[in-house]
Amino acid sequence: MTYSEETTRQLENAAHLLQNSRKTVAFTGAGLSVPSGIPDFRSASTGLWNRFDPMEVASLTAFQRNPDAFFNWLEPLARDSLNAQPNLAHISLARLQTAGFIQTLITQNIDSLHQKAGSFDVIELHGNLGSFICVTCQKHFSLLHYRDTWLNDHIFPSCPKCGSLLKPDIVLYEEMLPQDSWEQAEEACEESELILIAGTSLEVMPASSLPLEGFHRGAKLVIINLSPTPLDTLAESVITLDVAIALPELERQVLL
Repeated sequence: MTYSEETTRQLENAAHLLQNSRKTVAFTGAGLSVPSGIPDFRSASTGLWNRFDPMEVASLTAFQRNPDAFFNWLEPLARDSLNAQPNLAHISLARLQTAGFIQTLITQNIDSLHQKAGSFDVIELHGNLGSFICVTCQKHFSLLHYRDTWLNDHIFPSCPKCGSLLKPDIVLYEEMLPQDSWEQAEEACEESELILIAGTSLEVMPASSLPLEGFHRGAKLVIINLSPTPLDTLAESVITLDVAIALPELERQVLL
């Protein structure tokens, strides 16, 4: 593929930074899974929040007050996520990690596609769709026990211990991020030399503050995203390409 002179320069600079960093963190968002068929949340024409008010369908209050609306909203997203396969962006990140050029991967995604692609040491800031938690007794249960009855029979999962409704183990609006995941991610960013940001507009707080924390501790930033981000002016390299194009090219140059 032929790239513009500026894009070529940005890719080469990013590859050089990756090759010379002793501790790199990859930080990913919903845009990384769009090529796998999972819609993102904030794109101008296709983002989920263009069709839904997140506070009406994806908040803790919405789950508690109107679980029907919550599960009806989540069902197609869950189906897409559970059936999706890793795309070239996921695979390239996994290969770069296996080769030792990425040490930790932090994701805002809930689809577990990084793990499916072979990534390890993955910190999921917003949880994942692989399990449920009881809102009353706080016990965890695997999605495997409820997948068919929920997605095929539209029966909402309930706790076998106390009978309360089960909530997917994902972070909703009005909920705090898991403390352990947050502390691990914060430590990784603060100790990193390079943060590779891919597929995120860096608009969701508090997750989007992590790369900035790393920057203030001396980390360099590389950003791969189709739309501008608030940290573009701080980055050493900004690559405005689809992640499924940019990351395989970056992998190719780094592993030459």
